[in-house]
Amino acid sequence: MKIVIIKYPTGNIQSVLFSLERIGIQAIVTNSKESIQNAEKVILPGVGEASFAMKYLKKKKLDVLLSELKKPVLGICLGMHLLCQYSEESHTTCIGVFNIKVRKFKSEYKEHKIPQIGWNTIHNLRGPLFQQIPNGSYQYFVHGYYVPLVKCTIAKTEYITSYSSALQKDNFYAVQFHPEKSSFIGHKILENFIQL
Repeated sequence: MKIVIIKYPTGNIQSVLFSLERIGIQAIVTNSKESIQNAEKVILPGVGEASFAMKYLKKKKLDVLLSELKKPVLGICLGMHLLCQYSEESHTTCIGVFNIKVRKFKSEYKEHKIPQIGWNTIHNLRGPLFQQIPNGSYQYFVHGYYVPLVKCTIAKTEYITSYSSALQKDNFYAVQFHPEKSSFIGHKILENFIQL
C-alpha cells in the first residue's frame, strides 16, 4: 500500500512518519504531484502558520490537487485548518474542502491558556476513523485556533468552547489533535485511517 505524507514547511512530518513506522506502515514524504495522485492514502500533517503553509501549497499547485483527490485524505492539526475554507490566522484563504471558517480561541479567563497545549478528551465519536476508540479518549492537542461544531463534525472537544476535534466529508478526514503523539489510541486512529 502506498501512503504519502505531503512534504511542505511544517513541524510534525517526521513524527507522523515515525508513528506510522511503529504500527508497521511505510510511507513516503513527497510533494510530487504524480506520487500524490498514485498514492492510496494521503496525509496532510501540520504544525505552523496557516498563511505561510498555504503560500507554499499554492506555489506548488498542491492546493488544487488536494481538493480534487478521490482517495482517503487525512489532515492533522494545521492540516485540518488548511482543508477548511478560511482561517482567522493571518486572514488566510485555505483549500476549501470543508466550507468552514477556522476561528481564534478567545477568553477573558486567565485559567484558559492559549494556545491549548496538552491532553484533552474527544467525545461524540462517529464513523470508521473511530472504530474501537472509546468515547472520552485522551488525545494530545497544540493549537490556538479551532473549528466550530458543524454538520460534518465527527468528534468534539471542550476547551473554552465546544469545537470540532474531527471532521469528515466524503473521502476527507481531519483531526485537530496529534494522533502521532497520542500513544496507542492515536496509533489506532492512524491504523483506522490506513484501513479505510
